[in-house]
Amino acid sequence: MRIVLLGPQRTPALNAVVRSMDLDGRFATITAGWQEREPDDGELDDQLDGNAVNLSLYTRWLDVLERDPEFAAAERRLRTVLDDVQEVYLLRLDHGLRAVCDVQLRGDAGPLKEEALTEAVEAVRTLDEQHLQRISAVHAEFYDRWPPHDRTVIAQHREAVARLLRDAAALVVTGGHVGVLVTAMHLFNVAAALDAPVIAWSAGAMALTDRVVLFHDRSVQGAGNPELYGRGLSLLRGVVPLPHASGRLLLDDAQRMSVFARRFAPARCVLLEAGTRVDTDGDGSCPVGTRVLDVDGRVAVLEAA
Repeated sequence: MRIVLLGPQRTPALNAVVRSMDLDGRFATITAGWQEREPDDGELDDQLDGNAVNLSLYTRWLDVLERDPEFAAAERRLRTVLDDVQEVYLLRLDHGLRAVCDVQLRGDAGPLKEEALTEAVEAVRTLDEQHLQRISAVHAEFYDRWPPHDRTVIAQHREAVARLLRDAAALVVTGGHVGVLVTAMHLFNVAAALDAPVIAWSAGAMALTDRVVLFHDRSVQGAGNPELYGRGLSLLRGVVPLPHASGRLLLDDAQRMSVFARRFAPARCVLLEAGTRVDTDGDGSCPVGTRVLDVDGRVAVLEAA
């Protein structure tokens, strides 16, 4: 599947990208990450020459919660469990990354320190993987008990979404709240119904991945620990998109960035800045010139093999 990742669209470049891809027809769009502002897609429609059809996933989700109160109650319980799982994970993650930092700050250098650092990072990688498995198990149990395809309202919306996607020249996924995007796209089975190129940016790019990584080194509360939120649509594997990288990451802190890159290797941590375009087929391959975080903590540019 052809996937195009873009940098932030404060200065829109979507129209030029679509023209370069020689796409013709109607474009399905997902703006669910904007939540209540989901219908405010006039500028997006303009970029697509008036050919946008909003899938309205957030509105559909609200409709499900209103018309299927039994499912809505079950989903609220699911959110409580997932919040608890995330809270415990973050507590353990903080301890794990503190251990990594303590090893990095040791004055001595040499094989012993590097071995200890590798082991400390590996412990965090193990914690990350266990967290993903735990989240997947919670979701699996929920969907076994509450199969979405057996819920009349959800099934109706899934059919409508699939019909719109069948006729789409491409799917365009905007940014916003990545959790809402992932939930809505999973609920309405977007990945299964999709047979067209995807263009995405910001949270939309993150939602396509097999591991959604949240990060922010420059929040008002101070630098936070990069954390795994869960699994996205898994249309894009082996890539960790980093929207607004220079504004959200301490890219000059090579030690911190090295831990980031090593935690998620062999996936490529791809910097998505204004003007960035990365064309991939979803398997983690990225074109020459793509800017990534190297495991040494520095920004590198992919070169020809």
